[in-house]
Amino acid sequence: MVLTIKQLAFICGLLGNLVSFLVLLTPMSTFYRIYKKKTSEGFEALPYSVGLLSASLLLYYASLQSGKFLIISINVIAAILQLFYLVLFVIYSPRAGKVGTLKMIALLNVASLGTVMLLTILFSKGPKRIIAVGYIAAGVNIAIYAAPLSIIKRVIQTRSVEFMPFNLSFSLTICAVVWFFYGIFVNDYFIAIPNVVGFILGIAQMFLYVIFKYMIKKKRDETTLENHHEETTERPLYVSTANNEPSRQEELTVVSITSPRQLEYFTEYHPMFMERDEYLS
Repeated sequence: MVLTIKQLAFICGLLGNLVSFLVLLTPMSTFYRIYKKKTSEGFEALPYSVGLLSASLLLYYASLQSGKFLIISINVIAAILQLFYLVLFVIYSPRAGKVGTLKMIALLNVASLGTVMLLTILFSKGPKRIIAVGYIAAGVNIAIYAAPLSIIKRVIQTRSVEFMPFNLSFSLTICAVVWFFYGIFVNDYFIAIPNVVGFILGIAQMFLYVIFKYMIKKKRDETTLENHHEETTERPLYVSTANNEPSRQEELTVVSITSPRQLEYFTEYHPMFMERDEYLS
């Protein structure tokens, strides 16, 4: 059975809704911690405000066309969740944080969105309005996908993947792939092209994760092992076969100490041993 383009588009859109919904739920643990501690703990509200703007623009873009219900469904959910996150920020931020968050919402989610809608309604009609809104929505989506560049820079500088969870990078990459194919199947390049950027950056994040999580760690462990080996390298020691202090005429047994544990053993059970350099001095 061969699937039609329309069926493939529906499958990709459905998968896109599912994966995107799971990605949207990832901040829940952060906001649960904020709720428990009753403080925003210095977290930034900007990503959620930009996310709300993106969801609103895509809702506006999809509403101008027919058959875009899969775009509408996920962006309704995204807008609700992002608004919920922003409300929690306002509630649990200190006074300065509340004022800053409210100003940001007013600028990005009220003034900017209102300006886009007003200008496109007044100065464009039909397909031209769709194209204008499509360019703006695609630009905002590309900016969102480019946001992790600061995290990538931090990973390279610190050589630590603490701030770049692999599961999130993987989910975002899968999300970009399914929405890219959805855009291709429905011939909507304003949906497809931003997800090319998302896919490339997602692959870059996972590649860096593997390098710094495993390869750099392995190299670091090997270096540590080499340094430890240098510290505990073999040292010829002379151990007296007699029970009294050895003289130069006594028979001495040469042993090699290869670890601190062996050194401790000879110190305890062969108190008359000495290192070569000390004995020959």
